[in-house]
Amino acid sequence: MTAVTRKKADWSNALFVAPFLFVYLSLLIYPLLSGMFLSLFKADLFGGREFVGLENFSRLLRDDIFLQAVRNTFYFVLLTVPPLTVIPLVLALLLNRTTRVAAFFRGVFFSSSVLSVTIVTLIWRMILMADGGFITNIRAFFGLSAIPFLSDPNLVMISMAMITVWWCLGLPMMLYLSALQQVPRDIYEAAELDNSSWWRTLLFITLPSLYRTIVLVAIFQVVLQFQLFGQPQLITQGGPNGASRPIVLFIFEVGFRRWDIGYAAAASQILFAIILIATVVQYFVTRKGAK
Repeated sequence: MTAVTRKKADWSNALFVAPFLFVYLSLLIYPLLSGMFLSLFKADLFGGREFVGLENFSRLLRDDIFLQAVRNTFYFVLLTVPPLTVIPLVLALLLNRTTRVAAFFRGVFFSSSVLSVTIVTLIWRMILMADGGFITNIRAFFGLSAIPFLSDPNLVMISMAMITVWWCLGLPMMLYLSALQQVPRDIYEAAELDNSSWWRTLLFITLPSLYRTIVLVAIFQVVLQFQLFGQPQLITQGGPNGASRPIVLFIFEVGFRRWDIGYAAAASQILFAIILIATVVQYFVTRKGAK
């Protein structure tokens, strides 16, 4: 093959990835760079723009509402990531069978993941609301008072975490199941020949084999849960008194209710920095574990 023919083949191959590159640059890279540029301006939705440098970031660090949203988001991540890392692992270990019962329960636990956030919040609002909710009616039947899951500042984020864990169990469970099926069977057969107990097999064969998947699930959940928006937006609108307002909801309110899109862009860059740090941690932890 001559150099000219090889060059033509390279350009022909590039045409196959061109649609993806166009969409990727248009919908991800360009908005990211535009948001970084916009965060340096005082701007609104009507086109007014004034360069202010890092003033938006300085204001955010003094904004009690934003700082409360940051605390809420970190608290939510702390409440959701450990359960969404451990519970799906336990379910995968229990359901890693070829029986019909195991297949049925895999479908049951995965089914919640295919629901939209609107359906999920509607279901759980009917369960948790203090006025006529499912739990309230059960407690009333036994003569007990209602629990203000959605109106108590101390309970609202716990309620959001409970909703999210129920909703998001399916995907990490399937990732664990896929990883378990990649573990060579002859390793388990050798352990059986050595009369290894179930716990020793779990600690020295199964969990080390799942190391990369556990790290992947944990970091993926960190990145995902930092983007909390739909649940508090649809159930509590960030209340009571901002107790359930995460960073993304703060960005939405500032950008599309107060029309201060420069300030909202600065807040989004801080969120991007948090997610970027989580991604870098994933890279180094995975690389370290591979050595």
